[in-house]
Amino acid sequence: MAACFPQRIVSLQPSASVILSEIGAANRLVACTRYCEEVLPGIGNGRMIVADSWTAKRDEILAAKPDLVIAAVPYQEEAVAEILRAGVRFLGLAPRSLSDIYADIATISGAVGKVEDGMRVIETMQQAVDRVRQFAYADDTRRPLVFCEEWGKPIIASQPWVAELVEAAGGQFAAAPGEQVTAERVCELDPDYVVAAWCGAGDRVPLEKIVRERGWEQGRAARSRHVYCVPDPWFNTPAPTLLRGLNALVAILHPHRGIELDGVRRIGAHISL
Repeated sequence: MAACFPQRIVSLQPSASVILSEIGAANRLVACTRYCEEVLPGIGNGRMIVADSWTAKRDEILAAKPDLVIAAVPYQEEAVAEILRAGVRFLGLAPRSLSDIYADIATISGAVGKVEDGMRVIETMQQAVDRVRQFAYADDTRRPLVFCEEWGKPIIASQPWVAELVEAAGGQFAAAPGEQVTAERVCELDPDYVVAAWCGAGDRVPLEKIVRERGWEQGRAARSRHVYCVPDPWFNTPAPTLLRGLNALVAILHPHRGIELDGVRRIGAHISL
């Protein structure tokens, strides 16, 4: 029966690698990207390292001799052409919401014959989000305004699934999810919290610098030192990794719950306001 399902998979995006790992199919992964290694340390050991969905190369894909290639946004037209030219079964994902992510997990698990494992992962994610929402909305306190960004130049607000996590944690998402926004507009919105998770930057967002250069020093977030950097994968990898981002939001918005902020940086007290 196993022979009916793909046994040699190339993952061109960290989210696909995380999902394969969570459903117990990482042993079928024959090639992945260097970004997958950042999210899943050690996943690249003994496997080919190939270009990602943005810069995919046909020759690299074929060299891995796969029977399934999984890619996800962001795509580049030339990269998609390279994937298609490889002539291998191709699964392309383009999630925007948590529902899309759950559907992607179901799709991948179905494609590799791990339906029950996929349902378990989906249920775990849904239950975690529901638990947070239940305690976050247990009282009638004000819902803080939270601005999350996935890129800094230009400033781009985090994706809709991050907005859903903010809402589940009891906050209101500032600006339009996934859209470019000006520093001036964010200043006008005057969020209570600013949380940065730049794609590809790990946890290295220069918080003091961006607050100073954007003129946000007198905003509510900066004055209360509620400016944070969350590791890139926790917000930008549409997979079960997002639960770490959800926990970070709970720790930030609900400090009384005593959740440790391991991996999350807060703006220094020395910034000039």
